[in-house]
Amino acid sequence: MLLRRNAITLPAPGPDSKKIVSWNLLRRTGAAVDCLVALIEQERPDLLLMQEATKEIAALKDRVGGVYAWAQLPGRIHGLAMWSPVEWAKAPEIVTLPPGVLIDRVCQVLDWDDFGVANVHLSHGQVLNRRQLRRIESHLPVRAAVLGDYNIVGPALLPGFRDVGPRRPTHAMVDVLPLRLDRCLVRGLLCHDRAVLPRGLSDHHPIVVRLSPAPEGAAAVGRLRGMAEAVGRLRRAGAAGASGRRGRPVSGGSGASP
Repeated sequence: MLLRRNAITLPAPGPDSKKIVSWNLLRRTGAAVDCLVALIEQERPDLLLMQEATKEIAALKDRVGGVYAWAQLPGRIHGLAMWSPVEWAKAPEIVTLPPGVLIDRVCQVLDWDDFGVANVHLSHGQVLNRRQLRRIESHLPVRAAVLGDYNIVGPALLPGFRDVGPRRPTHAMVDVLPLRLDRCLVRGLLCHDRAVLPRGLSDHHPIVVRLSPAPEGAAAVGRLRGMAEAVGRLRRAGAAGASGRRGRPVSGGSGASP
């Protein structure tokens, strides 16, 4: 499998950079252990994040060694999984997220060397999944990355974080509408490389990024800038709303909707 690279120039990686791959496997009908073994042999990631992983995926550890952790979604046959060739200092934390109508969601948060990593499979509701991101952010250190299947259309709107993942679509809804659902947001980190990989047997393409800690102080600056940008967006939205109201004629009777 060949990587399809973005045309923009990214910083050269340093010795402390880490390669992370994220892939939604499509439960029992998609990518299985053989696919993951091939992906690991080709990409040699420092960390592999998986969404819609079933209990059978635990056999990956028997095939390639390393350490593996699975977080099953409540009442579902699948969940989130992490694999690494090197043992972690402690197991990933499981964070309970604001629930959807049909599915209760969780997130895996790994305290990994110089930064934190969150493995996510967010809800489809476009307000709810952004609320879930804010819950995840409260469990992350200053330097952090959030990767996985966001199910978000448009900007993620997570203050202090930058979207550094590949810009190409990663999923085709009913094989027609291409969407960029698989993303990587970071705070206090540099992205040196990013790509979308061939889809294989899943309905999602894997994404790969190479990250390293940003210089000291950059994380705090990025957080303040993100908060300022969020405030600016709210002010602009309020001004636009006020302008729209000034242009409307005053209607008689109650202002309540019928």
